[in-house]
Amino acid sequence: MRVLLMVFAMACSLLMAEASFAGDRINVNTASAKQLQEATGIGEKTAKAIIQYRKSHGKFTKFAELKNVKGIGDKKLKKLKSSLKLSGSSSMGKADKKKGKKDKAEHDKKDKKKKMKDHDKNKKSKKDKKKKDNKKKDKKKSKKDKK
Repeated sequence: MRVLLMVFAMACSLLMAEASFAGDRINVNTASAKQLQEATGIGEKTAKAIIQYRKSHGKFTKFAELKNVKGIGDKKLKKLKSSLKLSGSSSMGKADKKKGKKDKAEHDKKDKKKKMKDHDKNKKSKKDKKKKDNKKKDKKKSKKDKK
């Protein structure tokens, strides 16, 4: 009975360990090239090939579809299964998260500057329009006065 209980406990702990590692897997369908390269066995070329295949054929629905990507065969696919997944979000390292936030902040800052420039241009164009209208009115008045 003890042996059976120990085997059961070990099996449960293995399942929990695997489940915790599942969160560390990278989603093939949403990951960037940089994220894909974090997986064991994927280099720059393979990551680009995966993304290119994904763009032209849509999302991967089975791991076997990865064999259609240039540079991935049976052996490589077996290695990749432990570090990749097909659904859910890709895990990002802390550095990637910080970089993403920084990039977003820079993008927001540039966007804000652009909006301000556009706003200033609109103000200027309205002022220019008013000036032109006033000049036209003045010309009309001066013509009337001359008559």
